[in-house]
Amino acid sequence: MLVKLIFPLLALIGGMALATQGQVNGGLGKKVGVIEGSFISFSIGTLVLLFILLFFGNGNISNISQVPKWQLIGGLLGAFYVVVQVIVVPKIGVSASLMAVIVGQIILGAVIDHYGFFGGQRFPIDKQKLIAIVLLLFSLYLYMKK
Repeated sequence: MLVKLIFPLLALIGGMALATQGQVNGGLGKKVGVIEGSFISFSIGTLVLLFILLFFGNGNISNISQVPKWQLIGGLLGAFYVVVQVIVVPKIGVSASLMAVIVGQIILGAVIDHYGFFGGQRFPIDKQKLIAIVLLLFSLYLYMKK
């Protein structure tokens, strides 16, 4: 029972962290530059993760040579996301940028699920999911409309 509450709560807190990160990184980017702000953000994150790895890591980082090379693009995708947020948040705000991010995640997530890309289980897009995606796009349009 407790586990069923902890994981959604943790995801909720992660979403709140992303909202905060968008505004913080957007302000940083305005002061030091987009690429520079993104680099600073990733550098600090890397140092924190190194500390956590050194003191709490229990995996085997040397197994990196055994993973498919395409699985190493996560950092590249994360860097792209941070750069985009540094550019976009000061222009349209945190809520609008996060709404667009969520809509983008759901659309691509539905495509990934539909085809089972990256070795995942297939969850086909049906009429109900398609209507939900169209409504998400419409809500983003309404939110952004002046």
